[in-house]
Amino acid sequence: MKKALAILLSLMLLMSSFTLFGCNNETESPDSPKEPVITPSNDKYRNFYHIWVCSFNDTNGDETGDLNGIIEKLDYINDGDPNTDTDLGCDGIWLSPIMPSDSYHKYDVDDYMDIDPEFGTLEDFDRLIEECDKRGITVILDLVLNHCGTGHEYWKSAVEQVKAGNFEDYAKYFRFGFNYGEGWRGLGSAPGVYYEGQFSPEMPEWNLAYDGTREYFEEVAKFWLDRGVGGFRLDAVKYMTDDVTDGAEFLNWFYTTAKKYNSDVYMVGENWDSNSQLYDIYESGIDSQFAFSFATATGYIATAVNSGAGKPLTSQLLKFEKNSQEANPDVINAFFLSNHDTVRSGSYFPSGLSYQKMAAAVYMMLPGNSFTYYGEEIGMQTPAAYAANDAYFRGPMIWDSTVDPDIWCTADAYSELPYGGVKQQTDDENSLLSFYRNVIKIKNQNPGIARGHVTEILDFDGNNSICAYRTTYDGKDILIIHNLDADNQHTITVSDDIMKNPVLSGSLVASDSKSTVTLSDGALTLPPQSTAIVVCK
Repeated sequence: MKKALAILLSLMLLMSSFTLFGCNNETESPDSPKEPVITPSNDKYRNFYHIWVCSFNDTNGDETGDLNGIIEKLDYINDGDPNTDTDLGCDGIWLSPIMPSDSYHKYDVDDYMDIDPEFGTLEDFDRLIEECDKRGITVILDLVLNHCGTGHEYWKSAVEQVKAGNFEDYAKYFRFGFNYGEGWRGLGSAPGVYYEGQFSPEMPEWNLAYDGTREYFEEVAKFWLDRGVGGFRLDAVKYMTDDVTDGAEFLNWFYTTAKKYNSDVYMVGENWDSNSQLYDIYESGIDSQFAFSFATATGYIATAVNSGAGKPLTSQLLKFEKNSQEANPDVINAFFLSNHDTVRSGSYFPSGLSYQKMAAAVYMMLPGNSFTYYGEEIGMQTPAAYAANDAYFRGPMIWDSTVDPDIWCTADAYSELPYGGVKQQTDDENSLLSFYRNVIKIKNQNPGIARGHVTEILDFDGNNSICAYRTTYDGKDILIIHNLDADNQHTITVSDDIMKNPVLSGSLVASDSKSTVTLSDGALTLPPQSTAIVVCK
């Protein structure tokens, strides 16, 4: 008898579990789930914070940001507790180039296995990694494999050898020739000899097909991965293809090689080319490439937010996802609004703060990794008279708008902030900074947003303002629904064929902090410029 009762009790418990957690039953369960507890990421999916090191925070008074300045501000980025809301909640950092170089931007590297003295020492770097590890932050380095600086010892040795008529030894590390072509520069000390330098005469191109170059790059990768780096942002991957080098093959080699030293290494490539070119490069197997077609002032996201037309954005997203996954089934999308090479996103939205908030909600909720350029979260803008000078995209971080900036590595790149600096926005629940914190927290509470893949785009009676799509991860569906209409509230029906027993797992309102998103009996009411994350009860 006792055994029969035990079996009956077990069956009842099993049935109740289906009632509470099953998505396809008709039985109502408790109203809304409690706020989810965030579990720190232990995979490659991250919310990255992109730091231009010399402009971020100066600790030694030389008017240049440094590694100790980043350490000093780590609790602003992530305080180590994923369930607090007083930090940004970013669990990844992308550092601009930090290796010795003769320029302020450091993309002409003279030594791949050291720290530029302006930024600190290798000991400072090790301490940064240690402090990031405590907070669950992965650090990736900007790595320039296309070219080096003219101060690199290999280049200097190569030039001396070529002057003497020797095209062996160190000369093999670079691209020398006797015919002038686009991006080729005359070697003044050796008349009739040219070298490839697509970006500038001070950036000679590596010969990526040469085994010696690859052996050197393996040494470089091992050096940094052994120091605790989680991966690399690879500069200008489109230029890795030339008349002797297959860029996808080279990237596959480098990715596979790096995995010998960190099996979970993460790599994201910079490629300004068309999406079709991204798909070709994805055949290399690298994790990510930046989705430039969705970024910048004229990209899909800014266009959708400024126009209020959400529906066309979903079509572009589905197409991008489908083609990327066909090229690499393990692809991790890399979405952003602006970076160090573009006008700052704070300048994209002339109609005001709510548009910046809405854009943050849109790109952060796209599947994959997000990349937030420092200062974007407080609305930093590019000075109006930047005159195509890249330095103007890289102005000093504004920690307190009542204090004049003390960083001048990017000359006159400072621009007044309409909403105040970090200090002014920190305790303002309506600030852009608070909105970013909320967006990232909701994303972290719903890990399927980043890790899911778009399985369906949703159309609600042809409503052009609604950007809505379904992602699926680990067998569970999530609906991400945005109302991009800045003037009108919209109520849509989440019917059973879309999702049974739907509940809100997060919501955001960019236009009016007093308005709220509601979901009752399948009726989802979205105030102007708002977002809903809907899951199965």
